[in-house]
Amino acid sequence: MTNSSVDIDLIGIAKNNIERSAAVAFMSYNSMENLLKPDFFNTSNDTIKTMMSTVISATLPKTTNTKLTKPVNFTFRHIREFDPNSSLSCVYWNISKWIEDGCSVLKTNSSYTVCSCVHLSTFALIMQTSRPPESDSLMDLLNLVCVIVGMVFFSLALLTFALCQWSPGVNNVARINICISLLLAHLLFLLTQRFLSLIRPQQVLCAVISGLLHFLFLSGFVWMFIEAVLLFICVKNLSQISSKKREVLSSGFLCVIGYVVALVVVCVSVGLVPEGYGSEHCWIKQEKGFIWSFLGPVCVTLALNIIIFVKIVITLYSTLKNVNAEISQMKQTKIMVFKTLAQCVVLGCPWMLGFFTNGSKVLEILFLILNSQQGTFIFLIYCVLNHEVRQQYRKFFRCLYCEHKKH
Repeated sequence: MTNSSVDIDLIGIAKNNIERSAAVAFMSYNSMENLLKPDFFNTSNDTIKTMMSTVISATLPKTTNTKLTKPVNFTFRHIREFDPNSSLSCVYWNISKWIEDGCSVLKTNSSYTVCSCVHLSTFALIMQTSRPPESDSLMDLLNLVCVIVGMVFFSLALLTFALCQWSPGVNNVARINICISLLLAHLLFLLTQRFLSLIRPQQVLCAVISGLLHFLFLSGFVWMFIEAVLLFICVKNLSQISSKKREVLSSGFLCVIGYVVALVVVCVSVGLVPEGYGSEHCWIKQEKGFIWSFLGPVCVTLALNIIIFVKIVITLYSTLKNVNAEISQMKQTKIMVFKTLAQCVVLGCPWMLGFFTNGSKVLEILFLILNSQQGTFIFLIYCVLNHEVRQQYRKFFRCLYCEHKKH
């Protein structure tokens, strides 16, 4: 497969010559770009310049009148991967540098670019990409520390939910899966950012990672909605969910809902905008409003949760008038309503803060801390602030202390 081709009006040129004939000499230099480097293309903006084609040369030998009757078109096959966010320039060599006077891009796709020029010379295609912003070492360190701390508390919360004994009416399925989804998302995010320089050039891998992050974060929000629904059922019944209800809302059924909904959203997003994944940081791209494939479901989930919480408050208020309601059960239910509402605010609202950062360092730091410490919040509000769990912690640490004294 040839890397380049030329389309020139030789018939028109021949008519303008006494000889009534014309021929074009077209040459392609396979390694000339190593000598005539893209850095010799001087531009006002500071960009990374990449040679996207072999260097070619076109001349009209033994032709008296070399004036072109029509612009000549060159088709360049890309010799490197094309970045859709970059800009292409059709250039020609002038003594000691590349310039683009009289040349322009006619059309382009991911594999080929057609250049149109009003003269013959030595030509090439150069791609310009924006330089990545300089890394902020302080922000990188803060990000690393905050995410690791958050992951530690996610792990502690998971261990607490799994190993501690809970009241019969407490259903931790949603909370466990919230922790699993967000722990995996933060772990994947942390590893991706640590090895971004290696992952970023692999566009397919970067897109897969951003799709997985999309799925895991959405799963966390779906489970948050499921927990609100379970709480509404609990408040409505003011007792342990009946056996019939338990069959309908079994752990297996909840897991299907919790993960399949997020999977469907990601699959539909891939189907509609397949190039929407794989930004510079291996996250969802902003182009074509594709970020709403994440923010849209988040807003819908938060809106539904607010509706459910309003309904819960109304139901609780009417139930308080019922003298037959158990005081202890009512107190526990009100505490759970408060905790779940607080969880909804802490897990959901920081993502809305992302709309307003706009380069503000203070808001970026606030966004980073709030999002990374979701595990810390879950551990504090459901484990540390739970009297029964604290009692089991004390018992566990007393046993450890006694074992240590024996040895």
